[in-house]
Amino acid sequence: MLLVAEEMRQTRRFADPRDDDDDDDAPRRAIKDGNFIVESVLATNLPMGPGIPTKAELFGGLNARKGNEVSKDDLSNDLEALLNTGLFANVDANVTPKGKNGYAVEFVFREKIWPNVQTFKVQGAAVLPPSIEREVLTTVRKQGQCTVRVLATMKNIIEGYYTSKGITFGTISHFDGMETGDVVAHVIEGEITRVKAVFLDDQMQPITRGRTHPRVIQREHNFKVGQLYNVEDAKTALRDIFLLQLFDNVQVVPRPDDRDQSKVQVDIVLRERPVKTAESELEWSIAPGEGGKPDLVSIKPGGSVFFEHRNLDGWGRQLYGSVSTANFLQPQDDLGFKLEYHHPYCLGDGDPDKTNFKTSVFNSRKLSPVFAGGPLMEEVPSIWVDRAGAKATVTQNFTRQSKATASVIVEEVTTRDESGAVIGAGSKQGAQGQLSSDGPPTTHSGNGTDRLMFFQGGLTRDTTHFVNGTPVGARDIFNVAQSVGLGSAFPIYNRFSAECTRFIQLRPEHKKRNTPPPVLVTHAKAGTIVGNCASYDAFTLGGPHSCRGYNVGELGAARSFLEYAAEIRVPIPKLDTHAFAFWERCTDLGSSASVPGNPTEYYRRAGSGTSMGAGIKLGPVRAEYATDGNQANGNWFVRFGERF
Repeated sequence: MLLVAEEMRQTRRFADPRDDDDDDDAPRRAIKDGNFIVESVLATNLPMGPGIPTKAELFGGLNARKGNEVSKDDLSNDLEALLNTGLFANVDANVTPKGKNGYAVEFVFREKIWPNVQTFKVQGAAVLPPSIEREVLTTVRKQGQCTVRVLATMKNIIEGYYTSKGITFGTISHFDGMETGDVVAHVIEGEITRVKAVFLDDQMQPITRGRTHPRVIQREHNFKVGQLYNVEDAKTALRDIFLLQLFDNVQVVPRPDDRDQSKVQVDIVLRERPVKTAESELEWSIAPGEGGKPDLVSIKPGGSVFFEHRNLDGWGRQLYGSVSTANFLQPQDDLGFKLEYHHPYCLGDGDPDKTNFKTSVFNSRKLSPVFAGGPLMEEVPSIWVDRAGAKATVTQNFTRQSKATASVIVEEVTTRDESGAVIGAGSKQGAQGQLSSDGPPTTHSGNGTDRLMFFQGGLTRDTTHFVNGTPVGARDIFNVAQSVGLGSAFPIYNRFSAECTRFIQLRPEHKKRNTPPPVLVTHAKAGTIVGNCASYDAFTLGGPHSCRGYNVGELGAARSFLEYAAEIRVPIPKLDTHAFAFWERCTDLGSSASVPGNPTEYYRRAGSGTSMGAGIKLGPVRAEYATDGNQANGNWFVRFGERF
């Protein structure tokens, strides 16, 4: 509400409601002598417009409200309150009978008019630029005499600026100086006087302290005593505190300081998740036996065990572990495990890059697409790649999405066939159906097992953001791996790749609908291996994240490669999603022959390919039709997540 300090001439006029009492004998509510019941409240000549207090705001604290019993003194106090807003030259009240038992109260307003505005200043502002004062003065000088509407214009410009900057507590408390034309607006901006973490129990009741150290919360938000409350800081705090995975309920609650209503206290309300979690899963293979009854295929139980501790010592350090096998009685046959420790802010709470350290011990098995047959070849025996070792990584986070990583890895790589036996070369069926084992070597050593030590580095620059559900912006990624010559066959190599993706918004988003804007996506990626090249490290071509329309590795395994793509995304209004059309190509740049054993030629793969197609995105699902340019055919695919 706009306030003015100057005293104002007041006139009040209202009739005695008891003088108009009728002779109706209907029963009435018992009221004190001289009082009356308000049946309705009217406002006449009340100025209206953006920034001007509404009828509800002006009348909310009055005595004269529908259904209330009021006296002449109450009505006089209401007139006093309305005049003290400083908005009106005069306010009258007319009381007339309405119905059998009530009276209508009509407040008649006369807008106050001051001299033209000559100067305009703002007091109490710390972040309001001088250009806003000049904008206000230029605007109001065109409106002539200073009235409530002119003051509302000033209010809208100034508070509009605060709102646009996220300073939600930035408001005008009152104006003065209107009588002289030298108007001064007094503002409050919402300076923070206290930031406190408030922990809740399972019943959402406050408790004295939680398991998490308060500094873990402090380093994840930007609120500081003496600075202004900003809604963007609140959004960032909610996001970053949730990402800690320590809490299942996070709220940022700003409220006026009890000692100074112009200041703000911020409570960060938190409910902690259980810090320890353990899960287990047991599997038994069952198949129909004699007579159709289900029987156990074997007595070998398989399954997995997972455990985690999310908050070691209350500092947000985390420990994860998982073990899986198809046979708990003989787990050495296919045991998979991972144990990981995560230490956030390893360089201290004041580190602006939020540097974290992560170390893990692992054993994993994946099917290798390097040793897969081409589309014109019979099915070939699969080769699995086992990796067991340890990895230590340091990550610097420049922004929420841009980061740099540095790792050192020591691992043993073993290639196995379907039976689990170590195998040193790929194989395929010969012309007479016999199995030929003269394929590409699977490891540096040639015997199926490598022991390696190497360094990894990564750099990601990501400025993308979502506009109505679709990404817009730029993303660049660079990865490199460098061996140190230690291990089997003493390999020396450098493996690097770089990719560049642009999401170009072609038209501004619709202001009234949530339909995503049209976007053009351009993408290019290239990489090469210098030095020794093991088959399991070769770049595989084809697949949903390489060249759509082909299976993973269907186009070849290369020492060097280049892929490029373009995709146009257009909105579908009624579905609030988009359809897309794309064109992609990838090539081995003639480098497949330099991969030991040339897996591309051995398995009769093309080495390059082109695809095009179209589809629609439905939530996280992409339904698309993609063509195989080498075979001149196409297929429908359902994918999850983004291509780029």
